[in-house]
Amino acid sequence: MRPIDREAHKRTRADHSAETAEDYVEAIAAIAERTGECRVKDLVARFGVSHVTVSRIVARLVKEELADTEPRQPITLTKKGFRMARESARRHEIVYRFLLAIGVSERVAALDAEGIEHHVSRQTLKCFAEIAEQAK
Repeated sequence: MRPIDREAHKRTRADHSAETAEDYVEAIAAIAERTGECRVKDLVARFGVSHVTVSRIVARLVKEELADTEPRQPITLTKKGFRMARESARRHEIVYRFLLAIGVSERVAALDAEGIEHHVSRQTLKCFAEIAEQAK
């Protein structure tokens, strides 16, 4: 078994810190596209967490200049937030298609892609994309 070095652990910690932001901006973009707007209650329903939890995360997104909102108003993404959402959705789709290409069921691929997308390197993602494309 190959030992994992400090750089691997460092990257994993960084990935975890970005994971929530990526999930939320991706969800905000998807909900707004589907319904015309995204509100805290929509995120509460999507993630199955409390109103307080969503409010705290949205406040973090605002602080990080990924989203904008005012009390009792919809949540919108900034340009930076849209870029993050688009990139996260792209990674998610590549991982999902790769998992399907290697024979994983649609249900399991959808579940697994949700976690893997946040931790895959650019090099690995490129290989996943090539394999997924070949499987078409």
